[in-house]
Amino acid sequence: MTSTTLTAGALHRPLGASDYKTLSLAALGGALEFYDFIIFVFFATTIGQLFFPPEIPDWLRQLQTFGIFAAGYLARPLGGIVMAHFGDLVGRKRMFTLSILMMAVPTLCMGLLPTYATIGLAAPVLLLAMRILQGAAVGGEVPGAWVFVAEHVPARHIGYACGTLTAGLTGGILLGSLVATAINTHFTQPELLAVGWRVPFLLGGVFGLFAMFLRQWLEETPVFIELKQRKALADEVPLKAVVRDHRGAVVVSMLLTWMLSAAIVTVILLTPTFLQKLYGFDAPTALRANSVATLALTLGCVFWGALVDRLGAARTILIGGLLLAATSYAFYTGVRADASLLMPLYGLAGFAVGIVGVVPYAMVNAFPPAVRFSGLSFSYNVSYAIFGGLTPMVVTLMLKSDPLAPAHYVVALALLGAATSFFLKREPVR
Repeated sequence: MTSTTLTAGALHRPLGASDYKTLSLAALGGALEFYDFIIFVFFATTIGQLFFPPEIPDWLRQLQTFGIFAAGYLARPLGGIVMAHFGDLVGRKRMFTLSILMMAVPTLCMGLLPTYATIGLAAPVLLLAMRILQGAAVGGEVPGAWVFVAEHVPARHIGYACGTLTAGLTGGILLGSLVATAINTHFTQPELLAVGWRVPFLLGGVFGLFAMFLRQWLEETPVFIELKQRKALADEVPLKAVVRDHRGAVVVSMLLTWMLSAAIVTVILLTPTFLQKLYGFDAPTALRANSVATLALTLGCVFWGALVDRLGAARTILIGGLLLAATSYAFYTGVRADASLLMPLYGLAGFAVGIVGVVPYAMVNAFPPAVRFSGLSFSYNVSYAIFGGLTPMVVTLMLKSDPLAPAHYVVALALLGAATSFFLKREPVR
Protein backbone atom coordinates (compact mmCIF):
# COMPACT_ATOMS: atom_id res chain seq x y z
CA MET A 1 0.00 0.00 0.00
CA THR A 2 1.34 3.45 -0.83
CA SER A 3 1.40 6.24 1.68
CA THR A 4 0.09 9.69 0.79
CA THR A 5 1.01 13.11 2.02
CA LEU A 6 -0.93 16.26 2.54
CA THR A 7 0.32 19.70 1.54
CA ALA A 8 3.84 20.41 2.70
CA GLY A 9 2.80 22.99 5.26
CA ALA A 10 0.28 20.61 6.82
CA LEU A 11 2.66 17.76 7.54
CA HIS A 12 3.84 18.57 11.04
CA ARG A 13 1.77 21.41 12.44
CA PRO A 14 -0.29 20.74 15.59
CA LEU A 15 -4.07 20.47 15.51
CA GLY A 16 -5.63 23.93 15.47
CA ALA A 17 -9.02 25.41 16.26
CA SER A 18 -10.24 24.94 12.68
CA ASP A 19 -9.24 21.25 12.82
CA TYR A 20 -11.21 20.68 16.01
CA LYS A 21 -14.19 22.52 14.55
CA THR A 22 -14.11 20.34 11.43
CA LEU A 23 -13.74 17.16 13.49
CA SER A 24 -16.56 18.14 15.85
CA LEU A 25 -19.05 19.11 13.15
CA ALA A 26 -18.19 16.11 10.97
CA ALA A 27 -18.42 13.67 13.87
CA LEU A 28 -21.70 15.10 15.17
CA GLY A 29 -23.28 15.12 11.72
CA GLY A 30 -22.04 11.58 11.09
CA ALA A 31 -23.49 10.42 14.41
CA LEU A 32 -26.92 11.78 13.57
CA GLU A 33 -26.89 10.27 10.09
CA PHE A 34 -25.62 6.89 11.29
CA TYR A 35 -28.38 6.83 13.90
CA ASP A 36 -30.85 7.04 11.02
CA PHE A 37 -29.23 4.10 9.27
CA ILE A 38 -28.99 1.67 12.18
CA ILE A 39 -32.07 2.40 14.30
CA PHE A 40 -33.89 -0.22 12.20
CA VAL A 41 -31.93 -3.09 13.75
CA PHE A 42 -32.84 -2.17 17.33
CA PHE A 43 -36.51 -2.66 16.47
CA ALA A 44 -36.02 -5.67 14.19
CA THR A 45 -38.23 -7.94 16.32
CA THR A 46 -41.08 -5.40 16.42
CA ILE A 47 -40.76 -4.57 12.72
CA GLY A 48 -40.89 -8.27 11.89
CA GLN A 49 -44.18 -8.60 13.76
CA LEU A 50 -45.70 -5.56 12.05
CA PHE A 51 -44.53 -5.87 8.45
CA PHE A 52 -44.80 -9.61 7.74
CA PRO A 53 -47.67 -12.15 7.89
CA PRO A 54 -48.30 -13.30 11.48
CA GLU A 55 -48.65 -16.96 10.52
CA ILE A 56 -45.08 -17.50 9.25
CA PRO A 57 -42.45 -19.16 11.53
CA ASP A 58 -40.54 -16.84 13.83
CA TRP A 59 -37.14 -17.73 12.35
CA LEU A 60 -38.39 -16.94 8.82
CA ARG A 61 -39.85 -13.62 9.97
CA GLN A 62 -36.52 -12.71 11.58
CA LEU A 63 -34.63 -13.76 8.44
CA GLN A 64 -36.87 -11.64 6.22
CA THR A 65 -36.55 -8.65 8.54
CA PHE A 66 -32.76 -8.94 8.51
CA GLY A 67 -33.00 -9.30 4.73
CA ILE A 68 -34.56 -5.84 4.49
CA PHE A 69 -31.90 -4.57 6.89
CA ALA A 70 -29.26 -6.09 4.58
CA ALA A 71 -30.78 -4.33 1.54
CA GLY A 72 -29.45 -1.06 2.93
CA TYR A 73 -25.94 -2.49 2.74
CA LEU A 74 -26.45 -3.91 -0.74
CA ALA A 75 -27.48 -0.44 -1.98
CA ARG A 76 -24.36 1.21 -0.58
CA PRO A 77 -21.98 0.61 -3.52
CA LEU A 78 -24.12 2.42 -6.10
CA GLY A 79 -24.68 5.48 -3.91
CA GLY A 80 -21.08 5.47 -2.75
CA ILE A 81 -19.58 5.12 -6.23
CA VAL A 82 -21.72 7.91 -7.71
CA MET A 83 -21.05 10.32 -4.82
CA ALA A 84 -17.35 9.47 -4.77
CA HIS A 85 -17.11 10.08 -8.52
CA PHE A 86 -18.37 13.64 -8.12
CA GLY A 87 -16.50 14.04 -4.83
CA ASP A 88 -13.22 13.47 -6.69
CA LEU A 89 -14.21 15.81 -9.52
CA VAL A 90 -16.28 18.67 -8.04
CA GLY A 91 -15.50 18.62 -4.31
CA ARG A 92 -15.76 16.63 -1.10
CA LYS A 93 -18.03 19.08 0.75
CA ARG A 94 -20.91 19.05 -1.75
CA MET A 95 -21.31 15.28 -1.61
CA PHE A 96 -20.78 15.29 2.15
CA THR A 97 -23.84 17.54 2.48
CA LEU A 98 -26.03 15.79 -0.10
CA SER A 99 -25.76 12.44 1.69
CA ILE A 100 -27.48 13.88 4.77
CA LEU A 101 -30.61 14.91 2.87
CA MET A 102 -30.79 11.51 1.16
CA MET A 103 -30.79 9.86 4.59
CA ALA A 104 -33.20 12.13 6.47
CA VAL A 105 -36.15 11.91 4.07
CA PRO A 106 -36.54 8.08 3.87
CA THR A 107 -36.00 7.77 7.63
CA LEU A 108 -38.87 10.18 8.24
CA CYS A 109 -41.00 8.25 5.75
CA MET A 110 -40.28 4.93 7.51
CA GLY A 111 -41.82 6.34 10.67
CA LEU A 112 -45.02 7.08 8.75
CA LEU A 113 -45.39 3.79 6.83
CA PRO A 114 -48.59 1.72 7.17
CA THR A 115 -48.05 -1.86 8.37
CA TYR A 116 -48.94 -5.30 6.96
CA ALA A 117 -52.27 -5.28 8.79
CA THR A 118 -53.25 -2.14 6.84
CA ILE A 119 -51.89 -2.61 3.31
CA GLY A 120 -50.65 -6.20 3.18
CA LEU A 121 -47.53 -7.06 1.17
CA ALA A 122 -47.13 -3.45 0.05
CA ALA A 123 -45.89 -2.67 3.58
CA PRO A 124 -42.62 -4.66 3.42
CA VAL A 125 -42.11 -3.51 -0.19
CA LEU A 126 -42.28 0.16 0.84
CA LEU A 127 -40.06 -0.55 3.85
CA LEU A 128 -37.53 -2.15 1.49
CA ALA A 129 -37.60 0.89 -0.82
CA MET A 130 -36.88 3.28 2.04
CA ARG A 131 -34.08 1.04 3.27
CA ILE A 132 -32.46 1.07 -0.19
CA LEU A 133 -32.50 4.87 -0.23
CA GLN A 134 -30.88 4.91 3.21
CA GLY A 135 -28.18 2.57 1.96
CA ALA A 136 -27.37 4.75 -1.03
CA ALA A 137 -27.01 7.75 1.28
CA VAL A 138 -24.73 6.11 3.82
CA GLY A 139 -22.63 4.71 0.96
CA GLY A 140 -21.49 8.25 0.25
CA GLU A 141 -21.50 9.50 3.85
CA VAL A 142 -19.03 7.18 5.55
CA PRO A 143 -16.17 7.17 2.99
CA GLY A 144 -16.76 10.86 2.34
CA ALA A 145 -16.48 11.66 6.03
CA TRP A 146 -13.19 9.77 6.42
CA VAL A 147 -11.65 11.45 3.38
CA PHE A 148 -12.96 14.84 4.48
CA VAL A 149 -11.40 14.82 7.95
CA ALA A 150 -8.17 13.11 6.82
CA GLU A 151 -7.57 15.85 4.27
CA HIS A 152 -8.19 18.62 6.77
CA VAL A 153 -5.79 17.64 9.58
CA PRO A 154 -1.97 17.44 9.69
CA ALA A 155 -0.61 14.13 8.34
CA ARG A 156 0.73 13.05 11.71
CA HIS A 157 -2.78 13.28 13.22
CA ILE A 158 -4.73 11.42 10.51
CA GLY A 159 -5.12 8.35 12.75
CA TYR A 160 -6.61 10.42 15.56
CA ALA A 161 -8.90 12.22 13.09
CA CYS A 162 -10.17 8.99 11.53
CA GLY A 163 -10.61 7.42 14.97
CA THR A 164 -12.53 10.45 16.23
CA LEU A 165 -14.77 10.54 13.17
CA THR A 166 -15.44 6.81 13.50
CA ALA A 167 -16.22 7.40 17.17
CA GLY A 168 -18.80 9.92 16.00
CA LEU A 169 -20.36 7.34 13.68
CA THR A 170 -20.46 4.78 16.49
CA GLY A 171 -21.90 7.52 18.68
CA GLY A 172 -24.88 7.31 16.34
CA ILE A 173 -25.19 3.64 17.28
CA LEU A 174 -25.00 4.61 20.96
CA LEU A 175 -27.71 7.22 20.42
CA GLY A 176 -29.84 4.57 18.74
CA SER A 177 -29.28 2.16 21.61
CA LEU A 178 -30.22 4.81 24.19
CA VAL A 179 -33.35 5.82 22.28
CA ALA A 180 -34.34 2.16 21.89
CA THR A 181 -33.76 1.56 25.61
CA ALA A 182 -35.89 4.56 26.54
CA ILE A 183 -38.71 3.54 24.22
CA ASN A 184 -38.72 -0.08 25.36
CA THR A 185 -38.75 1.11 28.97
CA HIS A 186 -41.44 3.77 28.53
CA PHE A 187 -43.88 1.87 26.28
CA THR A 188 -45.64 -1.39 27.08
CA GLN A 189 -45.46 -4.10 24.41
CA PRO A 190 -48.94 -3.28 23.00
CA GLU A 191 -48.07 0.45 22.96
CA LEU A 192 -44.77 -0.31 21.25
CA LEU A 193 -46.54 -2.26 18.50
CA ALA A 194 -49.23 0.39 18.16
CA VAL A 195 -47.15 3.56 17.93
CA GLY A 196 -43.93 3.42 19.97
CA TRP A 197 -41.84 1.89 17.18
CA ARG A 198 -42.50 4.94 14.98
CA VAL A 199 -40.90 7.42 17.39
CA PRO A 200 -37.21 6.60 16.70
CA PHE A 201 -37.70 6.94 12.94
CA LEU A 202 -39.49 10.27 13.24
CA LEU A 203 -36.72 11.50 15.54
CA GLY A 204 -34.20 10.27 12.99
CA GLY A 205 -35.71 12.39 10.25
CA VAL A 206 -35.42 15.48 12.47
CA PHE A 207 -31.84 14.52 13.43
CA GLY A 208 -30.92 14.21 9.76
CA LEU A 209 -32.24 17.65 8.84
CA PHE A 210 -30.35 19.15 11.78
CA ALA A 211 -27.16 17.41 10.62
CA MET A 212 -27.60 18.90 7.15
CA PHE A 213 -27.83 22.35 8.74
CA LEU A 214 -24.55 21.72 10.59
CA ARG A 215 -22.70 20.85 7.39
CA GLN A 216 -23.04 24.39 6.02
CA TRP A 217 -20.31 25.50 8.46
CA LEU A 218 -17.72 23.14 6.98
CA GLU A 219 -15.15 24.19 4.37
CA GLU A 220 -13.73 22.30 1.39
CA THR A 221 -10.60 20.27 2.16
CA PRO A 222 -7.18 21.87 1.55
CA VAL A 223 -6.08 18.79 -0.41
CA PHE A 224 -8.92 19.08 -2.93
CA ILE A 225 -8.41 22.85 -3.24
CA GLU A 226 -4.72 22.29 -4.00
CA LEU A 227 -5.51 19.56 -6.55
CA LYS A 228 -7.95 21.91 -8.28
CA GLN A 229 -5.48 24.80 -8.31
CA ARG A 230 -2.74 22.58 -9.77
CA LYS A 231 -5.24 21.13 -12.27
CA ALA A 232 -4.30 17.71 -10.89
CA LEU A 233 -7.82 16.29 -10.62
CA ALA A 234 -8.43 12.93 -12.27
CA ASP A 235 -8.50 13.32 -16.07
CA GLU A 236 -10.58 10.16 -16.50
CA VAL A 237 -13.32 8.36 -14.59
CA PRO A 238 -11.69 8.01 -11.13
CA LEU A 239 -13.02 4.49 -10.56
CA LYS A 240 -11.40 3.32 -13.80
CA ALA A 241 -8.00 4.43 -12.52
CA VAL A 242 -8.65 2.75 -9.15
CA VAL A 243 -9.50 -0.64 -10.69
CA ARG A 244 -6.62 -0.45 -13.17
CA ASP A 245 -3.81 0.93 -11.01
CA HIS A 246 -4.63 0.15 -7.36
CA ARG A 247 -5.95 -3.42 -7.25
CA GLY A 248 -3.71 -4.43 -4.33
CA ALA A 249 -4.96 -1.51 -2.24
CA VAL A 250 -8.55 -2.43 -3.13
CA VAL A 251 -8.12 -6.07 -2.01
CA VAL A 252 -6.48 -5.17 1.31
CA SER A 253 -9.08 -2.46 1.98
CA MET A 254 -11.90 -4.90 1.28
CA LEU A 255 -10.47 -7.51 3.66
CA LEU A 256 -10.13 -4.92 6.43
CA THR A 257 -13.70 -3.79 5.78
CA TRP A 258 -14.85 -7.40 6.16
CA MET A 259 -13.34 -7.45 9.65
CA LEU A 260 -14.95 -4.08 10.41
CA SER A 261 -18.38 -5.24 9.25
CA ALA A 262 -18.17 -8.49 11.23
CA ALA A 263 -17.30 -6.61 14.40
CA ILE A 264 -19.86 -3.82 14.09
CA VAL A 265 -22.80 -5.80 12.70
CA THR A 266 -22.42 -8.89 14.89
CA VAL A 267 -21.08 -7.61 18.21
CA ILE A 268 -22.89 -4.28 18.32
CA LEU A 269 -25.96 -4.33 16.06
CA LEU A 270 -27.18 -7.94 16.21
CA THR A 271 -26.19 -8.94 19.73
CA PRO A 272 -29.12 -7.18 21.52
CA THR A 273 -31.45 -9.44 19.52
CA PHE A 274 -29.29 -12.50 20.22
CA LEU A 275 -29.23 -11.69 23.94
CA GLN A 276 -33.02 -11.81 23.95
CA LYS A 277 -33.49 -14.79 21.63
CA LEU A 278 -30.58 -16.99 22.76
CA TYR A 279 -29.79 -16.03 26.34
CA GLY A 280 -33.20 -15.03 27.68
CA PHE A 281 -32.46 -11.41 28.63
CA ASP A 282 -35.35 -8.95 28.50
CA ALA A 283 -35.19 -6.11 25.97
CA PRO A 284 -34.32 -3.26 28.43
CA THR A 285 -31.42 -5.27 29.92
CA ALA A 286 -30.07 -6.25 26.52
CA LEU A 287 -30.23 -2.66 25.29
CA ARG A 288 -28.59 -1.25 28.43
CA ALA A 289 -25.74 -3.70 27.98
CA ASN A 290 -25.51 -2.67 24.34
CA SER A 291 -25.25 0.96 25.40
CA VAL A 292 -22.29 0.07 27.64
CA ALA A 293 -20.60 -1.80 24.78
CA THR A 294 -21.24 1.00 22.30
CA LEU A 295 -19.85 3.62 24.68
CA ALA A 296 -16.74 1.46 25.09
CA LEU A 297 -16.57 1.16 21.29
CA THR A 298 -16.73 4.94 20.90
CA LEU A 299 -13.87 5.43 23.38
CA GLY A 300 -11.97 2.58 21.75
CA CYS A 301 -12.12 4.22 18.31
CA VAL A 302 -10.36 7.32 19.66
CA PHE A 303 -7.81 5.21 21.59
CA TRP A 304 -6.88 2.98 18.65
CA GLY A 305 -6.89 5.95 16.27
CA ALA A 306 -4.42 7.86 18.45
CA LEU A 307 -2.30 4.71 18.81
CA VAL A 308 -1.98 4.22 15.06
CA ASP A 309 -0.32 7.65 14.76
CA ARG A 310 2.45 6.25 16.98
CA LEU A 311 2.70 2.59 15.96
CA GLY A 312 1.51 2.60 12.35
CA ALA A 313 -1.41 0.71 10.85
CA ALA A 314 0.23 -2.71 10.57
CA ARG A 315 1.20 -3.10 14.23
CA THR A 316 -1.99 -1.55 15.55
CA ILE A 317 -4.33 -3.72 13.46
CA LEU A 318 -2.37 -6.86 14.38
CA ILE A 319 -2.68 -6.13 18.10
CA GLY A 320 -6.30 -4.99 17.85
CA GLY A 321 -7.40 -7.95 15.71
CA LEU A 322 -6.02 -10.46 18.20
CA LEU A 323 -7.65 -8.62 21.10
CA LEU A 324 -10.98 -8.51 19.26
CA ALA A 325 -10.88 -12.28 18.71
CA ALA A 326 -10.08 -12.98 22.37
CA THR A 327 -12.63 -10.61 23.92
CA SER A 328 -15.46 -11.56 21.56
CA TYR A 329 -15.04 -15.25 22.28
CA ALA A 330 -14.84 -14.55 26.03
CA PHE A 331 -18.05 -12.48 25.84
CA TYR A 332 -20.29 -14.98 24.04
CA THR A 333 -19.05 -17.99 25.98
CA GLY A 334 -18.89 -16.15 29.33
CA VAL A 335 -22.43 -14.74 29.18
CA ARG A 336 -23.74 -18.13 28.19
CA ALA A 337 -22.23 -19.59 31.38
CA ASP A 338 -22.87 -16.69 33.78
CA ALA A 339 -25.42 -13.95 33.06
CA SER A 340 -23.88 -11.66 35.70
CA LEU A 341 -20.85 -11.18 33.41
CA LEU A 342 -22.96 -9.46 30.74
CA MET A 343 -21.96 -5.84 31.39
CA PRO A 344 -18.17 -6.19 31.94
CA LEU A 345 -17.59 -8.70 29.14
CA TYR A 346 -19.76 -6.81 26.66
CA GLY A 347 -17.97 -3.57 27.54
CA LEU A 348 -14.56 -5.18 27.02
CA ALA A 349 -15.61 -6.64 23.67
CA GLY A 350 -16.98 -3.24 22.64
CA PHE A 351 -13.66 -1.56 23.41
CA ALA A 352 -11.85 -4.13 21.26
CA VAL A 353 -14.30 -3.48 18.41
CA GLY A 354 -12.88 0.06 18.48
CA ILE A 355 -10.05 -1.25 16.30
CA VAL A 356 -12.40 -0.45 13.41
CA GLY A 357 -11.33 3.19 13.90
CA VAL A 358 -7.95 2.27 12.40
CA VAL A 359 -9.38 0.80 9.19
CA PRO A 360 -10.13 4.19 7.55
CA TYR A 361 -6.56 5.33 8.33
CA ALA A 362 -5.21 2.36 6.36
CA MET A 363 -7.63 2.97 3.48
CA VAL A 364 -7.02 6.73 3.26
CA ASN A 365 -3.31 6.02 2.98
CA ALA A 366 -3.90 3.36 0.32
CA PHE A 367 -4.99 5.69 -2.49
CA PRO A 368 -3.54 8.92 -3.98
CA PRO A 369 -5.56 12.12 -3.48
CA ALA A 370 -6.88 12.38 -7.05
CA VAL A 371 -8.78 9.09 -6.75
CA ARG A 372 -8.87 8.69 -2.96
CA PHE A 373 -12.61 9.17 -2.49
CA SER A 374 -13.44 6.72 -5.29
CA GLY A 375 -10.87 4.13 -4.20
CA LEU A 376 -11.94 4.17 -0.56
CA SER A 377 -15.65 4.28 -1.40
CA PHE A 378 -15.48 1.43 -3.90
CA SER A 379 -13.45 -0.86 -1.62
CA TYR A 380 -15.43 -0.10 1.52
CA ASN A 381 -18.93 -0.14 0.07
CA VAL A 382 -18.59 -3.21 -2.13
CA SER A 383 -17.04 -5.17 0.74
CA TYR A 384 -19.64 -3.95 3.24
CA ALA A 385 -22.46 -4.71 0.80
CA ILE A 386 -21.30 -8.30 0.38
CA PHE A 387 -20.06 -9.13 3.85
CA GLY A 388 -21.87 -6.66 6.10
CA GLY A 389 -25.14 -7.09 4.28
CA LEU A 390 -25.06 -10.88 4.42
CA THR A 391 -23.76 -11.15 7.99
CA PRO A 392 -27.20 -11.06 9.70
CA MET A 393 -28.54 -13.84 7.51
CA VAL A 394 -25.36 -15.93 7.61
CA VAL A 395 -25.10 -15.80 11.40
CA THR A 396 -28.84 -16.45 11.76
CA LEU A 397 -28.58 -19.55 9.59
CA MET A 398 -25.41 -20.70 11.41
CA LEU A 399 -27.30 -20.46 14.71
CA LYS A 400 -29.59 -23.31 13.64
CA SER A 401 -26.67 -25.72 14.17
CA ASP A 402 -24.15 -23.73 16.22
CA PRO A 403 -25.27 -21.85 19.38
CA LEU A 404 -21.90 -20.02 19.44
CA ALA A 405 -22.15 -18.91 15.80
CA PRO A 406 -21.68 -15.17 16.61
CA ALA A 407 -18.47 -15.93 18.52
CA HIS A 408 -17.05 -18.18 15.83
CA TYR A 409 -17.87 -15.72 13.04
CA VAL A 410 -16.30 -12.72 14.76
CA VAL A 411 -13.19 -14.65 15.85
CA ALA A 412 -12.59 -15.88 12.29
CA LEU A 413 -12.85 -12.38 10.81
CA ALA A 414 -10.78 -10.76 13.57
CA LEU A 415 -7.98 -13.23 12.83
CA LEU A 416 -8.33 -12.48 9.11
CA GLY A 417 -7.95 -8.77 9.87
CA ALA A 418 -4.88 -9.45 11.99
CA ALA A 419 -3.37 -11.50 9.15
CA THR A 420 -4.12 -8.70 6.67
CA SER A 421 -1.89 -6.40 8.71
CA PHE A 422 1.14 -8.23 7.28
CA PHE A 423 0.26 -6.84 3.85
CA LEU A 424 0.17 -3.22 5.03
CA LYS A 425 3.13 -0.92 4.59
CA ARG A 426 5.35 -0.99 7.68
CA GLU A 427 5.25 2.59 8.90
CA PRO A 428 7.90 3.94 11.26
CA VAL A 429 6.98 4.81 14.85
CA ARG A 430 6.39 8.55 14.95
